[in-house]
Amino acid sequence: MIRTSNVHKSYRTGERDVRALRGVDLRIEDPGFYAVMGRSGSGKSTLLNVLAAMDPCDSGEVEVSGKRVDQLSERQATDFRRRDIGVVFQAFNLIPTMSAIENTLLPGLLAGDSSKQLRERGMELLDRLGLADRADHRPEALSGGEQQRVAIARALLYKPPVVFADEPTGNLDASSSAKVWSLLRELADEQDVTVLMVTHEPIAASYCQRIYVMGDGLIVGTIDAPEEGTLDASAITARTQHLLGATE
Repeated sequence: MIRTSNVHKSYRTGERDVRALRGVDLRIEDPGFYAVMGRSGSGKSTLLNVLAAMDPCDSGEVEVSGKRVDQLSERQATDFRRRDIGVVFQAFNLIPTMSAIENTLLPGLLAGDSSKQLRERGMELLDRLGLADRADHRPEALSGGEQQRVAIARALLYKPPVVFADEPTGNLDASSSAKVWSLLRELADEQDVTVLMVTHEPIAASYCQRIYVMGDGLIVGTIDAPEEGTLDASAITARTQHLLGATE
C-alpha cells in the first residue's frame, strides 16, 4: 500500500538548507491504522506531504496505492489526491458557504461529477458518521467534532484505499478527539483501508496497531501493539523516548 525508498527532502529557510527527510525507508503492506510520531521538526509532516503528493521529494522512490508518486506530473498529482487517496488535516478546510453535504461532495464537484450516485455516496457517508440530520447545515452551525467528521466523509468520497491524517484532532477537545480516533480505527478495521496518521500525542497513537517513530528526518524504530489489546499512552511515551534517545 505504502512504500518509500531512500527519500530525501530539503527546504530553503533564509540562508540555510533544512534537511527534513534524510533517506526515509517505509513499508506498509496491510490495511490498518498506523501512526507516525516524533518531536517537532522530526520530519513527520513533511513525510506525509510527500506521500500524499502535496510536496515532491528531492530524491528516492515513493509508491502509494500502486502508483509511483515521485513520478507524477502536477496534473497527475492533483487527480491522484482527488481519487486515489483521502487526506484529513488539522484544520477542517471546509468551505464556509457550503453545507455539510456540499463539502463532502467537493472533490467530485471540482472534477465535474455531479451524478446522483455521487450524492448518494455522500449521504451514505454522512449517515455512517452520524451526520445525516446535519447534511444541510453550514460549518458555522456544526461543532468542531462534526466539522472534522465532514472532512473525513469528504476524504472517503471515492473509496480510497489509503487515507492520510495530519494531526486530525489538533483543534478538538478530548471527547471529540477520542471519537475521531475510534472512527479512524473502525474505518481501517471494517473497510480494509490503510490509515496513516501523523501525531505527537501518545494517546492518539494508542489507537494504532503500529507506530513509526521519526527523529531527525529518519524512521528510527517502530512500536507494535500486542496481538491482544492495545498500547497505553505511558508505554508509548517511554518507548518513544528510548528510541529517540538511542539516536542522539
